[in-house]
Amino acid sequence: MTKKIEFIDLKAQYRHLKEKVDERISQVLEHGQFIMGPEVRELEQKLEEYTSAKHCITVSSGTEALLISLMALGVKPSDEIITTAFTFVATAEVIALLGAIPVFVDVEPDTCNIDVSKIEGAITSKTRAIIPVSLYGQVADMDEINEIASRHGIAVIEDAAQSFGASYRGKRSCNVSTIACTSFFPSKPLGCYGDGGAIFTDNSDLAKIMREIRVHGQERRYYHTRIGVGGRMDTIQCAVVLAKLENLDWEIDQRIKIGSRYVNALGNIEGVRTLGVRDDRTCVWGQFTLLCEDREAILEKLNRVGVPTAVHYPIPLHIQPAYVNSCRIVGNLTQTEKVAHQVLSLPMHPYLGTSEQEFIIAAFSQ
Repeated sequence: MTKKIEFIDLKAQYRHLKEKVDERISQVLEHGQFIMGPEVRELEQKLEEYTSAKHCITVSSGTEALLISLMALGVKPSDEIITTAFTFVATAEVIALLGAIPVFVDVEPDTCNIDVSKIEGAITSKTRAIIPVSLYGQVADMDEINEIASRHGIAVIEDAAQSFGASYRGKRSCNVSTIACTSFFPSKPLGCYGDGGAIFTDNSDLAKIMREIRVHGQERRYYHTRIGVGGRMDTIQCAVVLAKLENLDWEIDQRIKIGSRYVNALGNIEGVRTLGVRDDRTCVWGQFTLLCEDREAILEKLNRVGVPTAVHYPIPLHIQPAYVNSCRIVGNLTQTEKVAHQVLSLPMHPYLGTSEQEFIIAAFSQ
C-alpha cells in the first residue's frame, strides 16, 4: 500500500475538525485565562449532560483522576484496593502512591476485563474500593460489581480511560459506579492535545472534596481544608475537547463499525480470537485488540507489509519489578498471564478508510 497506515491518525481528525478546534483555541488565547478559564466549567457541564452524571470534575490526567478519587475516599497506607493486573500501570500506581496495597484478581479470558467471580473472595476488612477497568473500550460487569461492593460497604471506581462513549445496559460509561475516571490522552476515544482527564460522580459530598483536592486542597483561595494536588486541566485542553465533543457521536459510531468489520473478517482465522463483546453493552474500541496464539509470527507478517501494531499490555503488573513485592494476589492469575502473551492491537481510529482496513485484514492471509 503506497499510503502510510497510521495506528491512530490524529492528523486526519484535526483536518476534519480544524475550523472548530482553531476557533476554540483562539478564544482561549484571546481571553488569556489559561488556568480555570470559562471553558473548564463549560466542558464539565457538557460532560455531565453527555454521561448523565451529576458531577464532572476535569483534572490534569487520567492518572490524576484516579489518584484524586482515592484521596477523596480517604484511602490510607495499608488499605487494600481490588483491581486487575492486566491494565496500564496507572491503575495500580495511584494505589501504591498512597501507601495502599493493590490486590490483583484474574481477568475473563474473552473480554480481558476483571473476573467478577473472583472479587468477593479478595475482600477483607482492609478493602476500601474496587477498581474495575473498562479495558479496550468495553465496560466491565458493573452491576454485579456494584452489588458486591454495596454488600460490603465499599466504593467502586470505574477506570474508564479507554471507554468514554461506551454504553452499558442503557447507561453510559462514567455513570455506572460510585466514581468514574477517564483520560483525555490524545489517543483516547475523546482526546485532547496533551494530558487531561475527568472524574464523574453522583455523590455531591465526594464531588466537593475532589474539587478541593484538585486545587491544592483549597476550599477558597489560600484556605486549605485538606491535603491536595495541583490537578487542574488546562483551559486550552478543555477547549480542544469541547471542539471534539461535537463530533464524538459520529466518531463512536465509526469506531463501532470499524470494530465490527475487523471482528467479522478476522474472527475465523486460525490461531486468532477477537475479544468478546457482551450483548448488553457496546465497545468503543479504545484499542482494537486480538488474541493471537503465535503473536510473534503475526507481528512479523504485519510489520513486513507496513501495518503498525502495538501490544497493550505485555507484562502484567503483578510481575513488574515495582509491584512484585508490594501487591497481594488472590488465587492464580492464569488468564492474566495468558492474555498478556497473546494480545495484539491493530490500527483503530474513526478515520480509518475502508481500503486501509481491507489491506490490514488481507495481510493476515499473506
